[in-house]
Amino acid sequence: MNLFNFTAYDDHGSKIEGEISAEDIVQAKVKIKQKKLILIELNSVSNQKKANFFQNKSSKVSLQSLEFITSELSILLRSGVRFDRGLDIIKKGTVDIASASLIESLSTKIKAGSSIAEAFGEFPDIFDPLYINMIKLGETSGNLMDVFDRLAQDLKFKRALQSKIIQSMTYPMVILCVCVACVLFVFNYIVPQMSSIFDRADELPIYTEILLSVSDWFVNYQWYLLLAIVVLIFLLINALKNERFKLFVAELGLNTPLIGKSILLVERIRFNSSMAMMLAGGVSLIEALKLSAGNIKNIQIRAKLKTVRVKVQQGGILSDALKMTPLFNEFNISLVEVGEESGELVPVFEEISNRSRQDFESWTDTITTMIEPLLILIMGGIVGSVVVVMLLSIVSTNDIGL
Repeated sequence: MNLFNFTAYDDHGSKIEGEISAEDIVQAKVKIKQKKLILIELNSVSNQKKANFFQNKSSKVSLQSLEFITSELSILLRSGVRFDRGLDIIKKGTVDIASASLIESLSTKIKAGSSIAEAFGEFPDIFDPLYINMIKLGETSGNLMDVFDRLAQDLKFKRALQSKIIQSMTYPMVILCVCVACVLFVFNYIVPQMSSIFDRADELPIYTEILLSVSDWFVNYQWYLLLAIVVLIFLLINALKNERFKLFVAELGLNTPLIGKSILLVERIRFNSSMAMMLAGGVSLIEALKLSAGNIKNIQIRAKLKTVRVKVQQGGILSDALKMTPLFNEFNISLVEVGEESGELVPVFEEISNRSRQDFESWTDTITTMIEPLLILIMGGIVGSVVVVMLLSIVSTNDIGL
């Protein structure tokens, strides 16, 4: 099969540009005619080259751009605009090259006869199974505008969560980098400049010898240390491709103080927000559990959620099955029990998600407030210790007759 680019007009007089697959140019013209389009231009292109082009471009679409596309589609569909026409309108207002390429590809596939879910499903690196499944549900029910509205709200929620995580990590990382830079400056410049004072000394205090030895090690071997760190990172990245090692890292992260709590809160937000969105959209409980588990990053928690789905599928009670996971505490389980009794699980999952988000924001604010003075104390302690040792060493030169 060959791929052809075409330009045509529909029966409303709207200009359409798209792609169509056919054995040859004659068959392509027949297919276009069958679509009741008036052909203006038809050119052959390389299917593989075109697909690779769009795949490479669209893979760089950011979460912010994805949220923008989804929310705009929701607004345009609610205004009565056709889906393909909506994509063309969004493309005109898109300045991001990657997003424009993605929109163009989606528009082309839909105009060529693909369903909306099939077109979006061509980009699994951008649209996760949850996103695609919601679109399928919207196409089946004829309620795409509400589906895209829910997806836009979910993406907005995810972007806010991502922003909060980055914000909570940025300041401590800046302080840590300043601390490391100060230590390197002291041992690479300050101490070597002052070491000449002790060249003629026959005997030095032990703290002075340690200080000079550490400085000498940094001057001569710090590049080997940097190389070792790079190699270690490379080995770690390769090791993370191994499922057993990934499981070990996931378990280690959950059991590490402070880090474990942050992982649980973030994954709890992801799971409950996904469950609320899908159940509100009409997805069955079993399918919602499956897709929400796929939305979890920690593979240990994801594995336990798969077990939860199996137990519910076999007739088990949801609240009892969720007790097997670390995501739900006793209070959350009580809320789920109430939701099961009343048949209203959507507000329950929304409430747990909102509470978890508030807990995460409070936790990150507390940790950031604690880490800031701690890192400053560490940096001040290291630099201050070096200064004190240098002063003591200089004073000691009088005792050894310099």
